Amino acid sequence: LARLYKENLLDFSQATAFNLDEFLGLPPEDSGSFRSYMTRNFWSSVNLRPEACHIPHSLPKGPEAECRRYEALIAEKGGLDLAILGLGKNGHIAFNEPGTPFESLTHVAELSEETRKAEAERFGSSEEVPKKAITMGIRTIMNAREILLLVSGPEKAEILARALFEPVTPKVPASVLQLHPALTV
Repeated sequence: LARLYKENLLDFSQATAFNLDEFLGLPPEDSGSFRSYMTRNFWSSVNLRPEACHIPHSLPKGPEAECRRYEALIAEKGGLDLAILGLGKNGHIAFNEPGTPFESLTHVAELSEETRKAEAERFGSSEEVPKKAITMGIRTIMNAREILLLVSGPEKAEILARALFEPVTPKVPASVLQLHPALTV
């Protein structure tokens, strides 16, 4: 997206961005935080207005209140036009781990060991990865007008096939995307 912006093919001046999730307990400027990552790799590279870049607070006084605030902000801005998702090796979307109810809104998620291992590179080891994060819920994501699921690497072929072609189940959170009327993979 940043490359397309640099080539004058995209304009973000009227866009509003909502990050899917943020680790709990990290200062926003920590290099492992999603706020830091998004600022370095996207927000500062395009013409998004700083006040239009939203991400859950990583050090909230009350995590549950922060979840409600973030969910209300998404609704106040008219919901999500487009949700851009990745696919975890265990079938998670955002940080909605296997077993997350499909009706979930933005919530505090306990990260699985597998997810923490996948995030280890940015922290040095899986032990350094926070154990909890605030994440958009599955219902929040499914309410987006369009969804783009980005998946790469042969190690994700099996879970992608399960998500797209096997019965919809909370055991594979991404399987719910089969029910979205405007999914692009």
